[in-house]
Amino acid sequence: QPQLVESGGGLVQPGGSLRLSCAASGSRFISNAMAWYRQAPGKQREMVARITGGGSTNYADSVKGRFTISRDNAKNTVYLQMNSLKPEDTAVYYCNALLITLQTDWGQGTQVTVSS
Repeated sequence: QPQLVESGGGLVQPGGSLRLSCAASGSRFISNAMAWYRQAPGKQREMVARITGGGSTNYADSVKGRFTISRDNAKNTVYLQMNSLKPEDTAVYYCNALLITLQTDWGQGTQVTVSS
């Protein structure tokens, strides 16, 4: 079963940027439609960005225009470029397949904290 390892999180000031990475152990796993999710304390996990197998992207309204999802099939990695970060973006970020039937076990996630 593919394993996912998220990285790139950290503490950043409002208005700052981070680039998250999600490396998958399975060589074909990230060729599926993939998504980035986040879970803030006391809240349910929500999807923030998705990318189809063909490369089409879609974003939650809360991050549209600030976040960009991309994929490098050769590196088995999905990325999330996050710009103009806001305190409300603070959460643990995860990646996984978009379709529940294709999802593998969730990784540890990567913590993003936006604070001055």
